[in-house]
Amino acid sequence: MDKTLMQSAKDNLKNTYAVYSHFKVSAAIRLKDGTIINGVNVENAAYGLSNCAERSALFAAYSRGYKKEDIVEMALTTEQNKIITPCGACRQVMSELVPADTPIVMGDKDGNTKTVKNLELLPFAFTKKDL
Repeated sequence: MDKTLMQSAKDNLKNTYAVYSHFKVSAAIRLKDGTIINGVNVENAAYGLSNCAERSALFAAYSRGYKKEDIVEMALTTEQNKIITPCGACRQVMSELVPADTPIVMGDKDGNTKTVKNLELLPFAFTKKDL
């Protein structure tokens, strides 16, 4: 992993809106053309209306015209002193919008990371084949 992707996610932590949980998360996606798109968690008093950083970044990329095949790497980080993983909802969205073999780099505030392929996050994802 090129450290600039994780640094972009870390720098973007300041943009989170985590006024209820105080659990700040930032994600960054690197695209084939070198563009990095960031996302943060945005909370709402009606918790179900909140959005996670991973989905915020993905939806921003798709909104800008990028597609699944444009995504080459994704990183996420937090201010916590332990490595975090995407929630179940994000894993489901990622299973459809991010290529299966894409490296997903998860980090903590101290720079420790763990990298897995997207497919490893949700091996039995619900897909269009299940419809």
